[in-house]
Amino acid sequence: MAQGILDAFVTEVIAVSHFEELDRIYLKNRIMSLVGEEGVDQPVKKEGLLALKDQLVELALANGQIEGTMAAQDSLGATLMDWITPSPSQVNHHFWETYRHSKEDAIADFYALSKRNDYIKVEAIAQNIAFEAETPYGSLEITINLSKPEKDPKDIAAAKLVKASHYPACQLCFENEGYQGRLDHPARANHRIIRFDMDGHDWGFQYSPYAYFNEHCIFLDSQHVPMAISCKTFERLLTIVETFPGYFAGSNADLPIVGGSILSHDHYQGGRHTFPMELASVEDSLSIEGFEAVSVGIVNWPMSVLRLQSDDKAQLIDLADHILKTWRGYSDPAVQVLATSDGQPHHTITPIARIRDGHYELDLVLRDNQTSPEHPDGIYHPHADVQHIKKENIGLIEVMGLAILPPRLKKELKQVQDYLLEQESTVANYHLDWAADLKATHPSITEEAEAEAIVRESVGQIFARVLEDAGVYKRTAEGQAAFRRFVATL
Repeated sequence: MAQGILDAFVTEVIAVSHFEELDRIYLKNRIMSLVGEEGVDQPVKKEGLLALKDQLVELALANGQIEGTMAAQDSLGATLMDWITPSPSQVNHHFWETYRHSKEDAIADFYALSKRNDYIKVEAIAQNIAFEAETPYGSLEITINLSKPEKDPKDIAAAKLVKASHYPACQLCFENEGYQGRLDHPARANHRIIRFDMDGHDWGFQYSPYAYFNEHCIFLDSQHVPMAISCKTFERLLTIVETFPGYFAGSNADLPIVGGSILSHDHYQGGRHTFPMELASVEDSLSIEGFEAVSVGIVNWPMSVLRLQSDDKAQLIDLADHILKTWRGYSDPAVQVLATSDGQPHHTITPIARIRDGHYELDLVLRDNQTSPEHPDGIYHPHADVQHIKKENIGLIEVMGLAILPPRLKKELKQVQDYLLEQESTVANYHLDWAADLKATHPSITEEAEAEAIVRESVGQIFARVLEDAGVYKRTAEGQAAFRRFVATL
């Protein structure tokens, strides 16, 4: 006789957790307390742990055990997956025991757990649209992000009635580990953090639930302290790439406009992915007096990037700090580069660390967050004529050549394709000029695949323009001469 939903789920839990067959009745009773008793013997619609979890959530909804909000369903889903997730102490013990024998195996095991227990939303991430586009800077990566669910109107309405809470202080705090979640804060019952020491201070290592690239992870301070780029940043990034082999580590900038989405909690991002910027060549090599052990180069990239490489870790960190401090105080009004205005600092750096062929490497991307009447969103921010594709901040991931584009573009790009094919379409107003230009350039398209290829290639070119807008020193003779004036001050 086939198992019902509850028995099938318990069988899966026992198969992948520390629970044994002796625990079956206990598990059934505990899970029934969450989803209700009606319908637990219904036949299974779809096999597999995650599919069974979703069926149990549907059952809880039908039994009135949870409210009909997405937040309530996510909360129950995370609680159900917590049954297959070892406690934080067990996860950490296993990680560091394995690490002693094989760093790679320790990382692989934690990654596998984070996928298996649905903390990493593998099925949701698979919905993303991803493609590459050739540009003068190499092949850029484009992702239309469909994985992170948009807020449910029911959740928004209900959240207004809930008393505000400041616990956890943000979505990166250690206090998220095991947190049940609420209408305005995601469920984290199945969340685990690996603890590690960095210069005598507690840090955490976790994966990103809605990963933008392979093994997308986050390294976070145990304390809720603001992000800050300093000499410590370079030290920590290099420590991370030593501790977690095969991973890069980078930081968003620490100023508004050019910074990341969470500036209130110090953290870095990493993962196992080769970004387009890493593949970009050095077009001008130079040496800086007093730092002869470090090779320095200007990278052939739309943003302004200095690449430092050395076997001397201490001198590499010292030079990165020297560049940061010099840039923070550097102005060149002839090319609209200002260190400060009205007492507000404008200059910082987006740093990326990796170990390449056994050598330490730092890419330092110069950032400037000035605004002007002509560019109120930011002088070095996507300008108005490309905001129909990308309006959001250009953070660490985009800097490296991976566009994270909003979900609206799935429908909107299809409408532009239909327009090129002279099919019935409703092109968004902000795409009209772009669509007309594409039509004028490609007047006789008849194949859907060709229309899609043309639109995608154009999106890639626009993303390259977005990065050029964000670049402090433009890819012109004047801009590159100004870049070298800054380098000369080092």
